[in-house]
Amino acid sequence: MKSLFALVALASALVLSGCAAKKEPTDYSAFRESKPRSILVLPPQNQSPEVNASHGFASEVTLPLAESGYYVFPVALVEQTFRQNGLTTPEEISAVPVKKLHDIFGADAALYITVTDYGTSYQVVSSETRVAATARLVDLRTGKELWKGRTFASSAENQGYNNAGVLTTLLTAAISQISDTVTDRVREYSAIASVRLLSAGADGKLLYGPRSPNYGKTVSQ
Repeated sequence: MKSLFALVALASALVLSGCAAKKEPTDYSAFRESKPRSILVLPPQNQSPEVNASHGFASEVTLPLAESGYYVFPVALVEQTFRQNGLTTPEEISAVPVKKLHDIFGADAALYITVTDYGTSYQVVSSETRVAATARLVDLRTGKELWKGRTFASSAENQGYNNAGVLTTLLTAAISQISDTVTDRVREYSAIASVRLLSAGADGKLLYGPRSPNYGKTVSQ
């Protein structure tokens, strides 16, 4: 019995030490050297089966970027400019050289986004609306990558089917899927994912921009 307690204590200590282990702080040296003031958001590339994922996610990124202290070029105007120059797909636009983007828009940096998951799916006992994406911030004057991040938001974060009966669970899942599809709740989770991705102030997140009262402050660990 004493040996068992000793093993449990050792396992607990290892778990706690693992949880307490601090990751290396993010290297912001290139970001601080660049000091971007304006950001050009490129149309997100879409790896999900949902055809509206690119526009849906792009429509939610301006607010968190602006609140983080940056000037953001109007998304609709940016798309129109590319269209007038014969570029209509996110893949074509993302392949444009950074110098060319800087010459056209005069932006300090560009945000490259890839949507990896977007929409509502239905399984036997659950229905989930989820959005996931990755992003890179690149200096358009030097081509250097300043920051990268990933994000995820899901309706499953607040769902609890474990204590419900099977029939209730099935009905709830079906109704949830219909509701999510009809009301386009994926936009709600897209907004959540965008805020999680592009809000400044914590280690691993963006630094505050010059329009923020927190500009220049050290990010929290």
